[in-house]
Amino acid sequence: MSVSDSLLSARGIEVTYGAKPHLFGPSGLGIKVLHGIDIDIRRGETVGIVGESGSGKTTLGRALLRLVDVTAGSIHFDGKDITRLPDARMRPLRRRMQMIFQDPMASLNPRHTIRRILAEPLLLHGLASNRKDAERRVAEILDRVTLPQVCLDRNPHELSGGQRQRVGIARAALLKPDFVLADEIVSGLDVSTQAQVLNLLKELSRDLGLSMAFISHDLSVIRAICDRVYVMRHGRVEEQGECERVFTAPASAYTRMLLDAIPLPEVDPHWLRRESVAAETSDA
Repeated sequence: MSVSDSLLSARGIEVTYGAKPHLFGPSGLGIKVLHGIDIDIRRGETVGIVGESGSGKTTLGRALLRLVDVTAGSIHFDGKDITRLPDARMRPLRRRMQMIFQDPMASLNPRHTIRRILAEPLLLHGLASNRKDAERRVAEILDRVTLPQVCLDRNPHELSGGQRQRVGIARAALLKPDFVLADEIVSGLDVSTQAQVLNLLKELSRDLGLSMAFISHDLSVIRAICDRVYVMRHGRVEEQGECERVFTAPASAYTRMLLDAIPLPEVDPHWLRRESVAAETSDA
């Protein structure tokens, strides 16, 4: 992969929680969560990060966004070394690097209406010339994520889990990012709602040219939406490659174990389309 193909690239990154500062760098104390991870995400590509609980996948995602500091290694975004970029210099990049959280209730201000939650980031980042322009853009994105306009004057607790997750997706998409990290965003939803949310993400990724990292423990979800996958175990990459190759001919015994643990007899690559159609039919 050439440097120009890669939007986000990490080499040898380590994260240690609880390490105490030392004159010559982190002391050896603390709990090391990531052990020398290498990862590349190409422009317009969706990459899955999968593993059991405690594998380090969420920490890796947050490290890529510089939400946690790495204790070793380097991270480059669009050719720029952001590994230890000061907050003031990271701020202009934040709009281009968005995150959709697992629990939308924890990431949406419960005291604000959906209108305010979506409009204020546009004004903050200068993507709307005034509030009227911001509200026009908000109305457009609500149609795009198939939410009724009446949701604009509701608070997050008045929406369903699937609706709140669509608001989270809308908030990220409004800022026209280059990269989106989605962390277990469908784990609390029923299968039909999962399919609708995932299809929405696929459409937005295609239409906006987004690069995306999709964190999940569900291999069926990863296979349905991702181009490539990184399988993590104990803070290390156990295996990585094109989804079809990894799922049909895994090289790692650990990956084979994960596949064998799926309750279905085999991974079903068509469930996303089937469930989404079923959900749309029932809605009609």
